[in-house]
Amino acid sequence: MSTHLQASLFDQTDELRLTPLSGMRRTVLGHGAWIDLLPGWLAGADALFERLVDDVPWRAERRQMYEHVVDVPRLLAYYGADDPLPHPILGEAREALSAHYAAELREPFTTAGLCYYRDGRDSVAWHGDRIGRGAHQDTMVAILSVGAPRDLVLRPRHGGDTVRRPLGHGDLIVMGGSCQRTWEHAVPKSARAAGPRISVQLRPHGVN
Repeated sequence: MSTHLQASLFDQTDELRLTPLSGMRRTVLGHGAWIDLLPGWLAGADALFERLVDDVPWRAERRQMYEHVVDVPRLLAYYGADDPLPHPILGEAREALSAHYAAELREPFTTAGLCYYRDGRDSVAWHGDRIGRGAHQDTMVAILSVGAPRDLVLRPRHGGDTVRRPLGHGDLIVMGGSCQRTWEHAVPKSARAAGPRISVQLRPHGVN
């Protein structure tokens, strides 16, 4: 699968390495929700992007939209708790996050969902991960972004100001507390030239 990723000027290494999570900074969103952000958590993120593009069994999906069946505007992959992850560094990331948030989350991150945004036309609409336990419990969803930056936008479910964070090249964001119930998030389409990006979403068991 061909890609056209413009490499980061600040991450000129092929050695994959996680930086300490002690650099995480929390923003309280309100309504019991918060986000933690750590730019450049993964060094060598562009090298991981290329590996994931080639090694992950990406699938295209179609879904019902009113009277029509339409293409989902991104490629997808999913790894359950017992599935081997597509690269060892993702296992290290999952273990590091589980240890860092052990006292607060009280359970490990287990599953991994991957989204491949091939260009600015790929996107994900406003949503919260409320199908599983996130519908009625506080929980966390951690997102590691590799490839070109794309905006992750968050807004309160019942109206209010939006929060925008550009994520790519190894950045980490963790959405926690009531975020999946009281806030929504999206990756909007981009009219400007946008390079490819892969997001890796790590979740506890039963959070979808």
